[in-house]
Amino acid sequence: MSTTIYHNPHCTKSRQTLNLLLEKGEKPEIIEYLNQVPSKTELKQLLTMLGMKPEALIRKGEDEFKQLFKGKKLTDDQWIQAMVDYPKLIERPIVVKNGKAVIGRPPENVLALL
Repeated sequence: MSTTIYHNPHCTKSRQTLNLLLEKGEKPEIIEYLNQVPSKTELKQLLTMLGMKPEALIRKGEDEFKQLFKGKKLTDDQWIQAMVDYPKLIERPIVVKNGKAVIGRPPENVLALL
């Protein structure tokens, strides 16, 4: 099965995770999710594979979160829409293989998929 990484090349952890995958002989499909924003359906699939609720995938240190969402109670669908509208809010990197996904924080988390 192929490996996919939802990657932000400006993120140190994302670059480290990608390098780890390459070192292990993986040739992942690289999705730069800030340019290729995942759809609501795709985010729901990722969340299912991760076993997470949408709010748990939100980067709460981002300016968009602090300015627009801090202190707000949103439904799961509203959090997913927030990630579509503001993809910087999506925790990164996400690596998918064989119908399972992990967040590469720390990068060694991806070893569980290999």
